[in-house]
Amino acid sequence: MVENTTINNLVLEDLVGYISKNGVQRSIKPVYKTDDFALYNDDSLEVMNRFPDNYFDMIFADPPYMLSNDGFTCQNGRMVSVNKGKWDKSNGFEDDLYFHETWIKECKRVLKPEGTIWISGTYHSIYQCGFLLQKLGFHLLNDITWFKPNASPNLSCRFFTASHETILWARKDKKAKHYFNYEAMKNGRFPEDNIKKPDSQMRSVWSIPTPAPSEKIFGKHPTQKPLALLKRIVLASTKPGDIIFDPFNGSGTTGIASTIIGERKYIGCDLNKDYIDLTIKRYEALKANKGLFE
Repeated sequence: MVENTTINNLVLEDLVGYISKNGVQRSIKPVYKTDDFALYNDDSLEVMNRFPDNYFDMIFADPPYMLSNDGFTCQNGRMVSVNKGKWDKSNGFEDDLYFHETWIKECKRVLKPEGTIWISGTYHSIYQCGFLLQKLGFHLLNDITWFKPNASPNLSCRFFTASHETILWARKDKKAKHYFNYEAMKNGRFPEDNIKKPDSQMRSVWSIPTPAPSEKIFGKHPTQKPLALLKRIVLASTKPGDIIFDPFNGSGTTGIASTIIGERKYIGCDLNKDYIDLTIKRYEALKANKGLFE
């Protein structure tokens, strides 16, 4: 393993080279790379396995919710299947728990001691992830309720309409001091959020609509997160110069938010080439038109 002092000085270019040459394992190179943005079309565990220890400042993870159970939901007024793909099907409680523990454990290794991780999920997965964060020694900071004011209605009319997701925020080392941009959260403008009061502390319930059509002009991901959500997370928990990682890149919203905020570096992984291509389209369009997603 590279000396810690060397690792701390690695920039994105150096890390990409380090990953591609690490050990005797097969070479893994990004399918797309700029000075501040790198994408891997590969299993995130395979890529993370090549990362040095204590490298990332922040990780945002939106893992499979394991809710593709052949049920139905409402989308744009139509009944549609909830199935999103093989990657979202449950393999049973024990296998699902093992899957989450494996990637969360790797995330802990590659986070800096003061680094933080955000994990998004519904009741299908978030309780397992919360249990594992505690088991693996993370220090839980907050559980955020992301309320969706425009959530889809419930078709069965037999239980409450699901209209929120839970986002867990945790620090790697209980004794370290994490970064929190208190002033930006208190005094910033959040016009999409009708709960946030001007010039008052940001609370742990965030009202943010699901992604607008303008965020899907190049295509969409079935669990795509709104840019307003990720911009808030990036702004709240990272500083200029920080390096952000998303092991489940999807449509690249974490990276797009990082680019909009500016002065951050981003690495994303996804097994699906179509979603990597979608991310590249979004990123290149944003670079050509800074106000595209505003």
